[in-house]
Amino acid sequence: MGARFEELAWRETPIGEISLRRRRDPSLDVDVYEVKLDDEFLMSSLFPVAEIELARLGLARVTGEALDVVVGGLGLGYTARTALEDPRVRSLVVVEAIEDVIDWHRRDLLPFAAGLAADPRTRFVPADFFAAVASGDGFDPEAPGRRFHAVLLDVDHSPRQVLHPSHAAFYTADGLRRLAALLHPEGVFALWSNDPPDPAFQRTLTEVFPTSVAHVVRFPNPLQGREAANTVYVARH
Repeated sequence: MGARFEELAWRETPIGEISLRRRRDPSLDVDVYEVKLDDEFLMSSLFPVAEIELARLGLARVTGEALDVVVGGLGLGYTARTALEDPRVRSLVVVEAIEDVIDWHRRDLLPFAAGLAADPRTRFVPADFFAAVASGDGFDPEAPGRRFHAVLLDVDHSPRQVLHPSHAAFYTADGLRRLAALLHPEGVFALWSNDPPDPAFQRTLTEVFPTSVAHVVRFPNPLQGREAANTVYVARH
């Protein structure tokens, strides 16, 4: 067991100061990895269930083999690592705006994401996911407009609680139509949200996608001694 607290990485970014830290939780007797943006906690290794389910629920709706998948937002790597566990995944493009976050994984700072960076199917793209959609060029700089079988997104807190005002346009019908143009027919868009299912956003999804479902993912919160829940939206083109 190492020190009780360690800041593993820190960087000033256009959206604030982002840091990765590890602390020892004495009550649970585990090392906890956390990402903060300024003074706000973005994610914790104590609560990976919904990030894992984002990949599982999203890919469960995709048919066929030899799948090309995009993960928007790398974070602690749970969604990307889980996607690679699906043997049908042929390629994984991980779009992350903050290059330091990519560097965390290349330096193996996150033991539970081991193998993600080294997997030959993985390619990290340092780019703004939302700008890539808005431009129409998409997620592969080597093949503008390339289509994918699934896009799994975990960046903002929710469609209403965005990390930067420029992200808001993505969650409109026009923004989602631009994303749908980057999916193969019957391709899947899956989105993590910290909020309960949002009826207004669900209606927006149905304007663009023939089918969509809001899954409530429940998990224990050991810090508060109660059950917590996130939402995973899954929409099929």
